Amino acid sequence: MNIAAMKNSLTYLFFFWGAWLLMTVAAASVAQAWETDLLGEKYTMLQHKDEIHSISPLELKLIKEGFVDVQNLDPSILVDLKYARDDNFMGASAYGDFTRAYLRPEPSKMLVRASAILQERHPDLRILVGDALRPRSIQHKMWKLVVGTSKQHYVANPFAGSMHNYGAAVDVTLVNVRTGEKFDMGTPMDHFGPLSQPRLEEYYLQEGELTKEQIANRRILRSVMVDAGWHPLEIEWWHYDAFAKDVVRKKYSIIE
Repeated sequence: MNIAAMKNSLTYLFFFWGAWLLMTVAAASVAQAWETDLLGEKYTMLQHKDEIHSISPLELKLIKEGFVDVQNLDPSILVDLKYARDDNFMGASAYGDFTRAYLRPEPSKMLVRASAILQERHPDLRILVGDALRPRSIQHKMWKLVVGTSKQHYVANPFAGSMHNYGAAVDVTLVNVRTGEKFDMGTPMDHFGPLSQPRLEEYYLQEGELTKEQIANRRILRSVMVDAGWHPLEIEWWHYDAFAKDVVRKKYSIIE
């Protein structure tokens, strides 16, 4: 067989192998896909078995850029995005239909590692994600609400960017899956006050405003996140960065 014939044979071989692989993956993951118009925007609808999911234009953009839905890696991780509801410090939903937790690939694997460590140490506990990737457009909304107030230093200036805007930070708490209850951490997530600050825990324990149990609960969360490589924030018990801020800014770009 001459070289030209060999090249043709290899071309056909790779073509048929690639076609078979694509059909196999498609059949295994999505039974049907179609586009629909919702409120003037194009949404991709994916049907898998008996479930139908809508993928917003923003989510399609994130997936194309390599972001990961953390529940696709570890379904035991719970997700309830704080800013997709109205019971937050803004008193309104900022995310609309954006309700899934997306992270960069490396941070998403770190969160899965933290989940595994937690379940090994405490089988009845699960990580609940309250925020993950936060597009900078949302950061602008949050900033406008707090700028000039006592809460300003709890929200990153959108011009510099939050680690959430890079897809390299999470807000997390713990849930007992036997009871369905969130752990008592002394304050709710996004409580912008001194009681939420890990650096002041011992002070507020002495003052009687935090209990030993609440601090112990925070330490369970902190230990598994730190052991998985996450960096805690000293003013918010729920916030963790995947890397130091200067590293994040070098590795990643902001999602607008």
